[in-house]
Amino acid sequence: MAVNNVFLGIFLLAAIIYRQNNKFFLSISLWLPIILFVWMAMSYFWSIDLKRTLQAIPKELSFLLIPLAFAIIPTFTAAQKNKIIKFYSYSMVVLMVFFLIRAFIRFIITKETTVFFYHGPENTIDTGLVPRLLNAIHVSVFVAIAFFYFFIKEYRTKLDQLFSVLLFVFIVLLSSKNIIVVFVLLLLVQVFFYSKIANRLRLRNLTILLIILGGVISFSNIKDRFLIEFTSNTDKSLSSNMSVNNAEGVNVISIYEAWNNDKFTPNDYFPGTAFRVYQIRVFTEFLSEESMFWKGFGLNASLNKLLEKENQHNLYPGYGNYNFHNQYVQNFAELGFIGFLMLLVLLFINTINAFKSKNFIHIAFAILMISLFLTESFLWRQRGVMFFVLFYCLFNTKNDIKMINN
Repeated sequence: MAVNNVFLGIFLLAAIIYRQNNKFFLSISLWLPIILFVWMAMSYFWSIDLKRTLQAIPKELSFLLIPLAFAIIPTFTAAQKNKIIKFYSYSMVVLMVFFLIRAFIRFIITKETTVFFYHGPENTIDTGLVPRLLNAIHVSVFVAIAFFYFFIKEYRTKLDQLFSVLLFVFIVLLSSKNIIVVFVLLLLVQVFFYSKIANRLRLRNLTILLIILGGVISFSNIKDRFLIEFTSNTDKSLSSNMSVNNAEGVNVISIYEAWNNDKFTPNDYFPGTAFRVYQIRVFTEFLSEESMFWKGFGLNASLNKLLEKENQHNLYPGYGNYNFHNQYVQNFAELGFIGFLMLLVLLFINTINAFKSKNFIHIAFAILMISLFLTESFLWRQRGVMFFVLFYCLFNTKNDIKMINN
């Protein structure tokens, strides 16, 4: 967070210094995140947890400051945007190489293959491919944007091809089920609908090779993560005889049970999908029990309500400390229907502009954000909101020059 804040400050200072005689201009696309931030800040006045809301507002400042910076600086040309994506993508390669070297060193020391996958489990020594606090799901999205930069280049060097393969494998190793599925679908769409005819055969063969390679490298670990979801996602849980992470007597909760059971036990384990379904169910209970439809509980103020539900449903202590893990539900619960609608408009504008531009990296960003928000409260993390708003502003200010000239 400190590093992000420092570089955000440098970016704002550079924008102010560079402004010179440039006309300050806020397009509709830049107004949207600013309006959302204003609504977040206003939620302090009706928040049920004033302290947590006040602490959360600074983390969301990117919604305000980054669009203002983009309103000051001249609109980037297509070539400049491509150069920015290039710098970003190479930086992701450096990040990937660092974590792979880190994993190899840890493997030599521990002889544990878990160091090559995902992030470590809760309340344990950091044993995953990336630190838990950095979050493997978030890193998967960061790296996916870089992958598509190298993969869709019209003229790719051997080094570009190598980076494409390594970034693909790295995403698979990060083991985020949602991102892997969406990422592979985007990859197939790009090959069969967006690549030039002359390149389709070559790209198709490379795609098949990447998928096979990724599957071979991570089959066991990815299979286990998917298996927990699919074997428990039935009308009746098949989980009473299952073990999770070698823990005997653990009952894996199915989607059906997560939605319908009134009471749980301390031995109940929620896989990712089941827990997110439980959180949506809790949200629907809030809608019927609380007067929060229009304005919500207040920014980041739902924790105490979730803890109450933990006690009410007799969950294992600690589940109530998790947020909704769904950005749409998070916005609705804490900022009300108005905040939820603002988020939808933001994503709608971004997606429409992406397909109009025919820029596949923008399209990939738009689709990844829509899918990521289904499983993560991404914008409630400082790195998440900074990543989203920076790319959103970069991609959606393309028409400003024309409008300023008019």
